Amino acid sequence: MPHIKLRGVPKGELVKNSTEIIDALAEIITCDRTWFTLEHIESEYIFDGEITYGCTFAEVFWFERGEVIKTLTAQCLTKILKKINNNNDVTILFFALTGDNYYENGEHFQ
Repeated sequence: MPHIKLRGVPKGELVKNSTEIIDALAEIITCDRTWFTLEHIESEYIFDGEITYGCTFAEVFWFERGEVIKTLTAQCLTKILKKINNNNDVTILFFALTGDNYYENGEHFQ
């Protein structure tokens, strides 16, 4: 935890930069780097009957850490993802989880 799902970014580039992403975010969030998951979602964007370029999206599922940490996380991810996607737009979406709705191995966090 956190779980980060990414689309609109080349898979190979994400793999090459995964250590940098996790190391940087672990420092900002102050959690163990082994708690992170990065997921690449293959997607195609469609507009007006054509397959087209789409924005890079990062969805961050985590336990709330406050506005300052959220902003630093968004800025860090944006900087690294812009390097990967040739400086194209990056959108970061945060989803706050609560312990009573999060189960791991059949046990929930409270």
